[in-house]
Amino acid sequence: MKTIPAGEFKTHCLRIMDEVNKRRQPVLITKKGIGVAKLVPIESTEPDVFGCLAQEIEIIGDIEALLIDPKAWKVD
Repeated sequence: MKTIPAGEFKTHCLRIMDEVNKRRQPVLITKKGIGVAKLVPIESTEPDVFGCLAQEIEIIGDIEALLIDPKAWKVD
């Protein structure tokens, strides 16, 4: 875990937050060499919609085919 002094964190706060988010590694913030806070990346709380059922369902047949023949439709 990376350790940085509070003064350096204050100066480069936004850059450090971007780095924690990108690298997914926490940073310990210290005052006079003693840890006072830890900046950690948050975990995604919302599941991703795309691919969430990849291992749960199986598509059989043509999913783009029409269910009803267009000739059977009644058009007024």
